[in-house]
Amino acid sequence: MALSAISVSSAQALTVYTAGPGSLAKGLAAGYEKKTGVKVDIFQATTGKVMARLEAEQANPQADILISASWDTAEDLHNRGWLLPYQSQNAEKVPANLKTSDYVAQGISALGIVWNSKSGTPEPKEWQDLTSADFKDKVTTPDPALSGASLDLLIGLQNGMGDEAWKLFEQLKQNGMVVSGPNAQAVTPVMQGAKAAVFGAVDYVSYGNIAQGESLKVIFPASGTVIAPRPMMILKTTQHADDAKAFIDYVLSPEGQALVADAWLMPARTDVTAKRPLLNELKILPTTNDGNSERSDVLKRFNTLFAQ
Repeated sequence: MALSAISVSSAQALTVYTAGPGSLAKGLAAGYEKKTGVKVDIFQATTGKVMARLEAEQANPQADILISASWDTAEDLHNRGWLLPYQSQNAEKVPANLKTSDYVAQGISALGIVWNSKSGTPEPKEWQDLTSADFKDKVTTPDPALSGASLDLLIGLQNGMGDEAWKLFEQLKQNGMVVSGPNAQAVTPVMQGAKAAVFGAVDYVSYGNIAQGESLKVIFPASGTVIAPRPMMILKTTQHADDAKAFIDYVLSPEGQALVADAWLMPARTDVTAKRPLLNELKILPTTNDGNSERSDVLKRFNTLFAQ
């Protein structure tokens, strides 16, 4: 795709709205700019804040590309007719369940137990282990009302275990598990040693903390967990469709996917290696994405349980 760097691009930057990690967004922007000469402006925040900004700007859209931490976001915007259909040639090596006609995974995270190895507690292997006396009042979990991935874990466990999942959640509640805010708020007390483990933390953040010397360990229970693919999409209102398509191509190129792997995410492409367990090493529990009513029912039931 020939990009006219002088006429289009120097005058107009490409605007990317992204839900973390910020360092990855900057790396991808720099790599793309080097390849194409097109400057990239980044707005990075939580998925909730990114979506609120998109909604607020509806009359005068600013974003060309959105990268979300929640697959639901992409489905919602697809259903609203906000997305520009595009399938990159570089998506060939992306599994079919991680791409559609108008959005594709940038990379994938999974949820696991994040355990502080200096906490004096035995290393947990299964979700159930966090209900033992060793973990009394020592477990946190991200709030599923604020984290789509945490809600997916509840649904995945319910799909995998049936009613036993709700017995597990009840036992965790009785054992003093605290529902924190978003992911970072659940992990911080564990990192600081005030708590011992997180039930259902986003893995790549903790891998990054471990690389910086934190005494954490990410554990994926053999009974299964859920994945959280991070969808990328081009907004139909873009004035820079060619540049936006070239950006998606770049993120899905081997070079772009290597940057995704460097951020401790699983690359979307199956032919790019990573420094962490990949999809084929995990037991993935099914999360049905077509039932919004089910999502709200599960959330309501969990909130009721933990409000008692």
